[in-house]
Amino acid sequence: MKTEKIAVNAAAEVPFNNNVDYCVGTGRLGLALTDEYLKELKYVQDMIGFSYIRGHGLFSDDVAIYHEYEENGETKAEYNYTYIDRIIDSFLELGIRPYLELGFMPQQLASGTQTIFYWKGNTTPPGDYKKWTDMVIALLDHLKARYGEETADWPIEVWNEPNLPGFWYNADMEEYFRLFKETFCAIKAYDSRFKVGGPAICGVRDAEWIRSFLDFCKKEGIRPDRITRHHYTVEFPERIGHYDYSRLEDSKMRFENLQSTRDIVDSFEEFKDLPIHLTEFSTSYTPRGVIHDTNLNAAYLARQLAGLGDVNEAYSYWTFGDVFEEQGVQNSLFHGGFGMVASGCIPKPTFWTFYFFKKLKLFGSKCVYRDDNAAVVKGERGYAGILWNIDDGDLIKEISFDLGADKDREKEYTLITRTVDETCCNPLKVWHDLGEPAYPTPEETGLIKSSSQPLVESRIVKAGDKAAVTVPVRNNGVVYFTLTERKFTPDRGYDYDKVISFH
Repeated sequence: MKTEKIAVNAAAEVPFNNNVDYCVGTGRLGLALTDEYLKELKYVQDMIGFSYIRGHGLFSDDVAIYHEYEENGETKAEYNYTYIDRIIDSFLELGIRPYLELGFMPQQLASGTQTIFYWKGNTTPPGDYKKWTDMVIALLDHLKARYGEETADWPIEVWNEPNLPGFWYNADMEEYFRLFKETFCAIKAYDSRFKVGGPAICGVRDAEWIRSFLDFCKKEGIRPDRITRHHYTVEFPERIGHYDYSRLEDSKMRFENLQSTRDIVDSFEEFKDLPIHLTEFSTSYTPRGVIHDTNLNAAYLARQLAGLGDVNEAYSYWTFGDVFEEQGVQNSLFHGGFGMVASGCIPKPTFWTFYFFKKLKLFGSKCVYRDDNAAVVKGERGYAGILWNIDDGDLIKEISFDLGADKDREKEYTLITRTVDETCCNPLKVWHDLGEPAYPTPEETGLIKSSSQPLVESRIVKAGDKAAVTVPVRNNGVVYFTLTERKFTPDRGYDYDKVISFH
């Protein structure tokens, strides 16, 4: 077993924008009308607590906002907010607010019949841009009337992945730019406080699209409030049966790609320092990407979460839960779904990566150490950190701390570790060993869920001259630790050593 040494300097101040809890993704918004969806979201919110949630299908026909009718030979539009109110009410009850992705196209407003996904979201431009912007402004006006002035703080993004022909007819760049301009200008004329971003691209020709988008905005005198794009980190998958098998890309290369977007934005004097939001990120970009259910996914994403804030103001994991239907209703409990939580509110290993980074954020804002496989912060109570190991065999991390030994050499500290790895927190393996039941019984679900919790261990550390602790980080593992001053307050007559010495 290899040993890696980490020296933590209490006086160090390392840049670290840990914005893990800003936003999380979801399947189409209409799924929020289902019970299992809300159970999974409540679990995520109780444990982590995201500020915003972003999903597709706000204007798709299953949410049923837009309708046309004939009156006196004239086609008129009317709006129905029954479902969207129910959806947003549920979000607000769970302490999360919508990140409004404007799409897809209502069939009656669409210029064509192209659709995407099992649920047939229409991905063609509006047949009438005035009717489109009227619909957008009417919705914002309704939301403001129902939920108050806070709605002006709800982020807005125009469309989703228009650089992909499946998501935007012919991936027509000029047509998307028109959609953005018409939408942006209408919203700003209605209420300039709303923050509107784009172009929401993913992968293909990303540099060309970002630069062309900014050229267009500069020419038209438009200043978007933020630039949005997506970030996935696997090679093209191999499809076998229902499932997609992909190799992870080099994380350094993927971070360089994000930096290239930052560099393009900053090359424009008019747009320098505009915030960038990754409104979707994950490893695999398919909802049958089997890597999503693994411990390797959790370890790889720990490195992503440690670095995504370097050039991006915000980043949103795709998605919180496995209630998701892009390629149809899932065939089995573990099916490579995007979610960090599986059916039955079973947390996957990746869930704990996000939970740990939220704990780190709450513990302290001063980062004192960060590298490709670790992040450590200092707070009022001591230190907290996350260690991860991406497919590199079992390791021992030896971490040295300055615990103020000169002041009190006998002071005691408590080291708590919470470990998620293939040995101690691996619900996928338990499900596999049970025979891969597609539809587990309640008893099987309970057993699988019991195997999905981190291993908690503790020990006492003396300050000494230069305190050092050793923490095993096994293959594809993620470990969260805290090192805090121990307050020893035993009751009269209670002797722990004597208790555990009985035989």
